[in-house]
Amino acid sequence: MSLLRLAAVGALFITFAGAASAATNWDALHPRRAEVNSRLANQDRRIHEEVRRGEITHSEPARLHRAEEQIRREERWMASHDGGHIIRSEDRALNRQ
Repeated sequence: MSLLRLAAVGALFITFAGAASAATNWDALHPRRAEVNSRLANQDRRIHEEVRRGEITHSEPARLHRAEEQIRREERWMASHDGGHIIRSEDRALNRQ
């Protein structure tokens, strides 16, 4: 159980560190970016809740967090090319992932 908690805390730390660096580089409060980031935060919360209830195996959270991080990297890349925000088509693409 302690290994699971350590993994969850580590994943949470990485998530917040990535979010903090994104906020300093570009306009993270742009409505479309906020929508994508809110969805990812909700997904992260659900992953941790499912781990707590024992609904997913120990390896699944790591895989899900890697997928989340890929979406975050893609969102930051898109924003860096559009002056700190993402365009509507990019928003739709990110929210479908």
